[in-house]
Amino acid sequence: MQLVAIIVSLAVTAVTIPVTVVAVRRMLAVVRAGGPAPGRTNDPAARTVNMVKETFLHTRMLQWTWIGALHWFVYLAFIVLATAVAQGFVQLFDPEFVWPIIGHFFLYEWVSEFIGLLGALAIIPLAIYRQVKHPKRLQRQSRFFGSRMGQAYFVEFMVFLESIAILFIRGAEYNLLQARGGEDAEYATGFHFPIAQYFGNLYPTGAENIGTLEDIIVAIAMIKVVSAMIWLLVISTNLTMGIAWHRFTAWPNIWFKRESDGGTALGGLKPILVNGQPLDLEKMEDLEEEDFEKLGVGKVEDFSWKGLLDFTTCTECGRCQSQCPAWNTEKPLSPKLLMMGLREHAYAKIPALSVPEDERTEEQQKEVERPLIGDEEMYGVIDPDVLWSCTNCGACVQQCPVDIEHVDHIDDMRRFQVLVESNFPAELNNIFKGLERKGNPWGMNPKNRLDWTKGLDFEVKQVGVDVESLDEVEWLFWVGCAGAFEDRAKKTTQAVAELLNTAGVEFAILGDGETCTGDPARRAGNEIVFMQLAMENSEVLKETKAKKVVSTCAHCFNSLKNEYAEFGVELEVVHHTQLLNRLVREGKLKPVAPKAGAAASAEPEKTITYHDPCFLGRHNQVYEAPRELLSVIPGAKFAEMPRNSERSFCCGAGGARMWMEENLGSRINVNRTQEAVATGADQIAVGCPFCRVMLSDGLTAQQAAGEAREEVEVLDVAQMLLAAVKRPEEPTAEDDAAVVEEAEKATAAAAATEAEPDAKDQADPASISATEDAAPAADAHEDPQGTDEPAEAPKDDPAPASAEADVEVAAQHNIEVDEKGDAAGSGGDAGEAPGNDEVEASTASASDDEPTPDAEPEPGDAVDPEVESVPEGGEESPAEADTPAPAEDEPVDGDAREEEAEAAGVDDATAPTAQASTPEEAAPSAAPSEVVAVEDAPNPDPESDDVAPLSDANPSGQGVTEAATEVAKDDEEPKA
Repeated sequence: MQLVAIIVSLAVTAVTIPVTVVAVRRMLAVVRAGGPAPGRTNDPAARTVNMVKETFLHTRMLQWTWIGALHWFVYLAFIVLATAVAQGFVQLFDPEFVWPIIGHFFLYEWVSEFIGLLGALAIIPLAIYRQVKHPKRLQRQSRFFGSRMGQAYFVEFMVFLESIAILFIRGAEYNLLQARGGEDAEYATGFHFPIAQYFGNLYPTGAENIGTLEDIIVAIAMIKVVSAMIWLLVISTNLTMGIAWHRFTAWPNIWFKRESDGGTALGGLKPILVNGQPLDLEKMEDLEEEDFEKLGVGKVEDFSWKGLLDFTTCTECGRCQSQCPAWNTEKPLSPKLLMMGLREHAYAKIPALSVPEDERTEEQQKEVERPLIGDEEMYGVIDPDVLWSCTNCGACVQQCPVDIEHVDHIDDMRRFQVLVESNFPAELNNIFKGLERKGNPWGMNPKNRLDWTKGLDFEVKQVGVDVESLDEVEWLFWVGCAGAFEDRAKKTTQAVAELLNTAGVEFAILGDGETCTGDPARRAGNEIVFMQLAMENSEVLKETKAKKVVSTCAHCFNSLKNEYAEFGVELEVVHHTQLLNRLVREGKLKPVAPKAGAAASAEPEKTITYHDPCFLGRHNQVYEAPRELLSVIPGAKFAEMPRNSERSFCCGAGGARMWMEENLGSRINVNRTQEAVATGADQIAVGCPFCRVMLSDGLTAQQAAGEAREEVEVLDVAQMLLAAVKRPEEPTAEDDAAVVEEAEKATAAAAATEAEPDAKDQADPASISATEDAAPAADAHEDPQGTDEPAEAPKDDPAPASAEADVEVAAQHNIEVDEKGDAAGSGGDAGEAPGNDEVEASTASASDDEPTPDAEPEPGDAVDPEVESVPEGGEESPAEADTPAPAEDEPVDGDAREEEAEAAGVDDATAPTAQASTPEEAAPSAAPSEVVAVEDAPNPDPESDDVAPLSDANPSGQGVTEAATEVAKDDEEPKA
């Protein structure tokens, strides 16, 4: 028996080791084919500490608590029991072998047995969990959809076999020591074999069975060695088997992560690299022609070596897929399938590149010529719909247990499509043009950046006008494009300004000296426009001596904090919720409780829920400040959504999707709004203007469908705080006594001086009207009661799932699935459910009422819109002076919106006006009955090209762009 075991074990090992060595070399060759990844080796001590923490402590795995805990035992069993396999080699020759120095040290024996037992027990519920969540049952809702289930079961079986083998072999060792007697017998106790002693009952005992026990030990040792070699042989012939290879590649992938301090690859986006160096606009003229082909990633070999290592390491666990807002709304993007598809392509193409073209097989040549981005007809690796469905929310990066940098890879591919191929969604043309020519994505006139200050009862200081530099104030208030131009966001801007003024904080704004931070351009892949805007802003920030910045926009906050350091600007950047929370703690802002008694019925307790903006939360870990602010608002009860904080669900506006229509699946903003409404909240709090637009539109759709109460509203945290701060305080007992005393004195004085009126005080009889003459005039002032009911929009129900749709989705990621949903032989079926046309129009990424001047006030608004819209003293405003009066039959934009609101029956004070059912229906309300193109007018506008063209497919920017069209001619005038 021993001879057979030795021959078999050594023969299998002799075959496996060379195959494994070749496989490792092939894998390294693929990874090394990638481009440079600078900054991955700095601070090696911190990187090592973080790697140990993430692996041994399972810090990222434990985001899914009980699964992470079970996996920890499996992981530890793999490491500890690797020594048991090595021991098995020696036991083939000497069944009684123990490690030198360690010997029968009880602690080593305990660890071996307990880890063996727990590893075997832990893998069982994990295998059961995989069955319960099988895609053939849950289809797209399974995080294992598209994963290779057969490979997973093979790995799980091998883990169980190796783990349990340690107990079986030690049970035989226990009996052998007892049979030998003598000095060895003193170790044959339950103290040294706490678990294996019970497995000894499976084998014979006694001195007469020593030979049998030795054969049993040799046989089990052979099983351990051969099974380990079979496992290596299988994975060595399948380099894309990430569920097995991650046991080796996860270590370096974590060590080489982007942030040496252990942070995730979120926040700022990494710059474009050309020849290993960040792109420099000032040196672009020196670039060679082939260098321009390196702007982004156009071929799989253009990824950095860290990117190729990411693809190799993907475990196919599907955590990223389960959290992805695109995947959860029936869109084709799955971060997991994206990584798997890129891995399959990389390991098929890169080795073929080293083969001379005339020696390549037909399959190799086909893979070499395959485009990275292309639809099924082009035989592309990644479908364009997959690439452009990403919102850059970072949920995939946050969830990944092995630190894959999905967002960086997606945006690198977008950069090539925009800068080199000029192949991107048509809606992005508008924002690129607006950003280049007007400094904002809507193409609005930069002179209107100060419009939000109109009507405030205090002066807002502007740098260069009221103060020479920011040294004279404490904070620069970065308003942002949305905060300056979008009507709902302007209310947040006003609320923050009023709160800062109330708290006595010295701040100033840049006014028309501010331009877009460039976030929409960068996230859309237009790195050149981003760099132009960032360089312009950086110069302004340097000239004005900016040091401390507060922003209401999570996207501006992220760019200024994490990306502007590339341009030589060092700033302390805080979100407005952080600064306001600090002011409340310091007692400079004091929320006032609602009045008690009878007045309390007029202001009932409200339930508030909070939506975490992705670029504030996951990208910058700001979770507590907004919640602390909401917790101090009197008369409010906080209700958390199920998906919150790190697992918060995206609003759908990030990654420049604010300006792109959702034509696939259901709407992300509606999905999130449904979750918020389900909490029973009266107010949905947000901390980002993009989130407010998206959730407001989602709420409008819910209310129109009768699925949300009409009184539910979406407000920024600052507006809620302002409403509480401005609430009048309840009078004290002393105040009441003083009022009563003053009233009694006034009554006594009036009684003492009461007398008949003089003749001159008598009314003129001619001035008195008869009652019957006054009645018609009185009746004319009565307001008729409206009876319009809100139109009900159809629900956006998903279409039934289909196996064909699932296969198509997986194919878009370069992955094949069968009818069960398994990759390469296993799968499930699911379908994409495009929303109803009417609901799509009513829940567009940003509604047509974005920048309208006549918005209704909301609780906490700092400005009365009526006061703002009417100049003091009856003087004609500049806008009235420059704009010709419309014809009598020409609809006015504001009146059109009021008519739409009345038709919909939605109160703008509690919810945004719902969009028209279709773009064709919405168009007449915002334009005259006859429109003449600017170019065809008698006096064409020399800058008409500066105005982004209107697009029915782009309602997010349509309203603002219409307003920009009205004021475009003002651009010729010099700045005030």
